[in-house]
Amino acid sequence: MDANLRFWRAEGQSFWQRFFLWADVLDPLLLLKSSDEIRTTRLFTQNSGKSLSEPVQNDQVFWSASSVHPDTNEIIPVLFRPPGNLNPKFMFAYDLSFLQFVFHTYTTGFTLINGNGTPKAEEYSLQQKKIVYGLGAISYAACIGALPFIFMNRYTLKSSLTELVVRKLLPAPLLGVMSAFTVVVVRSPEFENGIEVMDRNGKVVGVSQKAGEKAVKETALSRAVLFGTTFFLPAVLTHFVERTKFAKNPRTLAAVRMLFITSILTGMLPVSLSMFPQCGEIKRADLEPEILSSTEETELFYNRGI
Repeated sequence: MDANLRFWRAEGQSFWQRFFLWADVLDPLLLLKSSDEIRTTRLFTQNSGKSLSEPVQNDQVFWSASSVHPDTNEIIPVLFRPPGNLNPKFMFAYDLSFLQFVFHTYTTGFTLINGNGTPKAEEYSLQQKKIVYGLGAISYAACIGALPFIFMNRYTLKSSLTELVVRKLLPAPLLGVMSAFTVVVVRSPEFENGIEVMDRNGKVVGVSQKAGEKAVKETALSRAVLFGTTFFLPAVLTHFVERTKFAKNPRTLAAVRMLFITSILTGMLPVSLSMFPQCGEIKRADLEPEILSSTEETELFYNRGI
């Protein structure tokens, strides 16, 4: 079993354990770590000889676990590491279709790079399929996200209630649903081809479509909660601030809105990443017959991806 998965298996048993670990890992300053530092820490982790039942004490493992892909052992590009999600330039990309296109392009790239690496792109057809799926998901999600504004402008619906629902309340849950949709589409090879499942000793016992489906569903749900909550709560809070006339001009209101979004995103990111274990578990009885016959373990493990 990969060193990252051994670490999450030993240290991430409960939601709060995972939450505090992710809170450390998501420090934006860790994006400044060089590739040499990451490789050195990675080598130390691999050679530490820790078993699954022994806690990992070295604090450096916290940031190493988020900088290296557990399936391919490749260093993740800086922009697509988990702390990169805190980049504020993507926070307001849901008012216009072009900005939605930019937002979904980034989140799709993040999903592809941080997904499970079992479905190998050894054949050009698979790589081409991922690109086509990704572009299709981005375009579809951006168009659906812009529909409420198009509908309102097309039929000149300008009442205060319509403005509140279409411009402030509807985009957030719609963005959450579309974020989950892009995860399902771009990671579809995982439940079409299956992902590796391992026993407690880290030995791969087979490739399971059911485990792949479970991994994608969990990630899609966590992504919907992350972006749905991050954009819904600031819209509600900003509406109340506007009604109290605390912010009297558009610039001040925009600054307050940005503060709400940044604060809620900072808290929601570790919450969403902690909803499900990074080293996922699946019962043996839920797997395919060919895997049932290859092991007597009652629970097997897989890399969920993020």
